[in-house]
Order: sequence, then C-alpha cells, then structure tokens
Amino acid sequence: MKISRIAQLGTLAAVASLTLAGCAGPSSSAPAGTSESPSSADVAFTIDPNLSGTITAGGSSAQSNAQAAWTSAYNAQAKGVTINYDKSQGSGGGVTNFLSGAYDFAGSDAPLNAEQTAQSAALCTEGGVNIPVYLDGVAIIFNIPGVTDLKLSGETIAKIFALQITDWSDPAITADNGTALPAGTITTVARSDGSGTTQNLTNYLAATQSSVWTAPAGKDWPIEGNVSKQKGGSGVVEAVKAGSGTIGYADHSAIGDLNAAAIVTDGTAVPYSAEAVTATFEAAAVDASNGIEGDLSKKFDYSKLTADSYPIPLVSYAITCSTFKDAAQAELVKSYLGFVTSTLGQQVAAKNAGSAPLPDSVLEAAAETLAAIK
Repeated sequence: MKISRIAQLGTLAAVASLTLAGCAGPSSSAPAGTSESPSSADVAFTIDPNLSGTITAGGSSAQSNAQAAWTSAYNAQAKGVTINYDKSQGSGGGVTNFLSGAYDFAGSDAPLNAEQTAQSAALCTEGGVNIPVYLDGVAIIFNIPGVTDLKLSGETIAKIFALQITDWSDPAITADNGTALPAGTITTVARSDGSGTTQNLTNYLAATQSSVWTAPAGKDWPIEGNVSKQKGGSGVVEAVKAGSGTIGYADHSAIGDLNAAAIVTDGTAVPYSAEAVTATFEAAAVDASNGIEGDLSKKFDYSKLTADSYPIPLVSYAITCSTFKDAAQAELVKSYLGFVTSTLGQQVAAKNAGSAPLPDSVLEAAAETLAAIK
C-alpha cells in the first residue's frame, strides 16, 4: 500500500469516466465547489492492482449507494479483490457482526460506544477504530397530497415525532410555513432496526429540543404509538412513499424522488445541500475519540449551528481493527479504505450518492490511521 500526496492523474481520469451503471444515486454530477481535477491539496491514494482476496463488510444503509460506487471504482483497478458489503444489516447489525468477527469492517452512522469499544479489544488487541468515510444529512421526508414544499422548525419536528402534533393543519406547522396545510392525520415512519440514522436524528432532537424530546438519543426508535416501524432506510422511504400524510427520516442519498422538508433554524429555512452539510461539519464537528490510538470519532456541538448549515448532519464510519490477526487481510482493508478516504474516493461518493466530501484534514487523519493499522 502506498499513500501519497501526489495526485494520480491517470487514476482520476479512469475513474471519473466510469458511468458506474446501477450505482447512481440522486445526483449524477459533482456538487458545486467540488473539484473535478486534482490539486496540490488532494489526498491521493495508489491502488495496488496485484492485490487479491475478499473483503466482507456490511452495516449502514446510508452508505449503500456510496459503497456500490466505491466498489465499482476500486475494482476498475484491483480486479482481483472481491468486496461484499451487506447494506441490509443497518448500522446496528453491522457493528454486531464486526464485533463477532464476521466482518472485516462495519459501516455505521455512529461510532462504537464505550461498551462496544471495550468488546472490540478481544477482537482487535488494542481495539476498534472509527474512521469517517461519508458525510451527508438526515432528510425529513414526507408524502402529503398536494404539498411539495414543506418547512419545519426543530421544535415542530420534535413534536411530530413525539406524537404531540398529529394533524397537518396544526398551528405550529402553519406558523413554520406561513400558510395552512390541508387537514389530515400525520403518520410517522421510523426504523425498526438499530440504526445510526436514528441515532443522528435523536442526537439532534435531544440536544436542541430537550423540553419537547425527552426520550434518550440512541440507535433504537424510542416512541411507541401511531408509528409505522420499518427495517432499513429503504423500508422507511418505501413506507413514506406508499402512504398518505406520512413523514419519516432517511439518509438524503436514499430518498429518491420523495420530497424533503427544509429545516428552520434561527428563522431561516435550510434545505439539504452538500454545501450546507459541509458548513455544519466545519462549524460544529468536534473530536470524540474513544481513546484508541488513531480513532477519529466525531460528535456535533449543535449550539454552533448557523443559518447556512444543515442542522441534522450524518457522519458515517468504517469501523475496523487497529490490529488484524491476518496481515494479508489487513492490507486488503487498508487498501480499500485508503481509496474510500482519498480525494478521489470522496468525489466518487459525491457524484453517485450526492454526499458531501469530507474535509482534507479528516482525509489526512484517516490516511495516518490506516497507515498504522497492522
């Protein structure tokens, strides 16, 4: 494996030209502000075309479009490496399978917690490390007959998902939108499985709307009642789409043609965009290392949100061992994740999943973490 600050022109040209048929997400073009050509600031990575073997992984459904694109781009050069990523597990299942030794890495929209970090020591000697690979946002999706434009404040979102607001004509929704919506019962849709997307949404609600959202933040949906629970992000999306008067949440890359609400912060309605999520990361992401050398866990200080930042960010991780029992397997994982966390890998995800590229400082830190894995 070779990590380099020198941009790989041939690699970029080859991968950028890929159509990645079947992997395209909601956006087929790079978001504004994303460079299409290497610069001196690029974090580049050289793929060894002679590598061979199988990487077994899974977890976060939010990463699924990006993982499909990364795999196609990586295999354009490393044809002997098979990458199996099971998106059906969700973040919770991915972490469980990683800790059992079934996965080389887990995709998770939340880093290992303290208990899981302690468990990982039995598998990884020093323990597992959380490496950011994907930056996006949690979209509040809805299906209301005749309504395509919806604005919701954090307080209103909390009251809807806490089942305190149950009709679309509620005065709070009217106040957010400046006009009354047609009356109709609200049906909330949530994840039935352990989900990092749930973790990110409830982190936001617990931190910013504590007077309304009194349930704990976590991977498991805490509200019972008139809630349609669905497995996986795709299950939530399909249930919202198939219903009427429905509202749910999902990683933005997974929502397809569903409408998403703009979220009102300090009087400004902020729709999802890669630029707005990047602004959130730059303003509010702080280190939250689990104490294992090389760990890159992050958390958000929601008090630092601004009027131009998207208030429900989602950072998704590759969770892997700091020490592998098999050195050859370590090299395979380091190579694949090295590509994923390169400037080019982030451009591939942006093009095919609509995500926001991680900042260079994070990519540089990821390169250092991967280089130390043995």
